[in-house]
Amino acid sequence: MTHNTSQALSFPVPNALGSIDQYMQAANRFPMLTEEQEMALARKLRDEGDLESARQLVLSHLRLVVSIARNYLGYGLPHADLIQEGNVGLMKAVKRFDPDRGVRLVSFAIHWIKAEIHEYILKNWRLVKIATTKAQRKLFFNLRSMRGESASLSRSEVDRIARTLGVKPEEVVEMETRFSGGDVALDNGPDDDESRVAPITYLADDADEPSEALATAQMEHLQDEGLRSALQSLDERSRTIVQRRWLVEDNPATLHELAAEYGVSAERIRQIEAKALQKMRGLIAA
Repeated sequence: MTHNTSQALSFPVPNALGSIDQYMQAANRFPMLTEEQEMALARKLRDEGDLESARQLVLSHLRLVVSIARNYLGYGLPHADLIQEGNVGLMKAVKRFDPDRGVRLVSFAIHWIKAEIHEYILKNWRLVKIATTKAQRKLFFNLRSMRGESASLSRSEVDRIARTLGVKPEEVVEMETRFSGGDVALDNGPDDDESRVAPITYLADDADEPSEALATAQMEHLQDEGLRSALQSLDERSRTIVQRRWLVEDNPATLHELAAEYGVSAERIRQIEAKALQKMRGLIAA
């Protein structure tokens, strides 16, 4: 017996839903597809790019997203946002689904739905990113369940979790500390007591203002250009003496060392140096 996939989801999608509860009720009313219907829609989407087939595949799996998103409510993020991100993952799964691999869409979509929800949580659970590597992400999403009801982790519990998840014990301790901490606003919100001193008040910034930093950078650039130009104006011997006396960081040459190289007295080297520096100062200041 063949099934008519065009009638599988024949009722309209609500244009507006007043609450998350109404959305979940609507998602659960969409009929589930049989394997035959699902494969037929998936092949039509893959071979013909049929968007109606994609729509039916997505709508029939909205209840899966709602179910998965419910497991992440403990992070304090809006349920509706979790569902929305999960729906993005579902649509990505539908786009990449290959009906000839021998698996149902539900099994394939779980990975994509969770991946989008995980990414959303990591970006929004704290203002500062707390899990950037694959191992840290695994630790982040497993630590809550593995720690149980303990107020704090003992050393043996830290070691056990570290071994199980393949991370260092200190990473477990650090993640636990981040879990127990919270974000602190740097300044008072619009409804806060004006008498309360916010952290931004006493966090001093010793760096220059942007305009000052730009002016400093421009001055340094001009000085460097002026120095190079002034050096080029010297004869070769005077330039070498100045460079080796003043423009090397390690072991600058002494007057006596240069005197020995040029076969003159140290006093003569000093005179050449003084005359060269005087000329350079005049050119730089001009």
